[in-house]
Amino acid sequence: MGEPRNRYSTVSLFLHWGLALAVLVQVLLIAAHENTEGPMSGQFVMLHKSLGLTILLLTLARIGWRLAHPAIALPAHLPPWQRLAARATHVLFYVALIVIPMTGWLASSAGGREIAWFGLFDWPLLPIGGGRATARGFMAAHGLAVKGLYVLIALHVLAALKHQFVDRDNVLHRMIPLIPRRP
Repeated sequence: MGEPRNRYSTVSLFLHWGLALAVLVQVLLIAAHENTEGPMSGQFVMLHKSLGLTILLLTLARIGWRLAHPAIALPAHLPPWQRLAARATHVLFYVALIVIPMTGWLASSAGGREIAWFGLFDWPLLPIGGGRATARGFMAAHGLAVKGLYVLIALHVLAALKHQFVDRDNVLHRMIPLIPRRP
């Protein structure tokens, strides 16, 4: 048997940090939308929708990659509850990164609002009706899922910092190439 992996693959790193950056840009796009008016506000929303659908596709790619390339084993010193919390958090991330864009897509579809994917082509709307009332329901679910994502991000960052500065293990090294591996 070869030596166990101590760092995620380049593809895993790209998908992890690419999704993290995309989520940050999503927050900034909505903030920009809320602080502008007129056509520019609409452009921020269209970019938000385009990036949201891209996040959906990247999340599906990440799930596929993860199924083909299992995660690195968690450190042996972790108690069972932390192992469970780590796995549950990752599963909930995948759920949130699917539910959030899907509810946005459903809301646009229910309201008959086009999605011009980065201005390149019209993304197909889902075959549902319901109008504004249904769209508002999907947007409420969208907003609730976003709040859940914020909680997951906070837990994820706090856990990473705990591993780096309290446990002093190499968990953070596996996802951030610039952090040197501890002996």
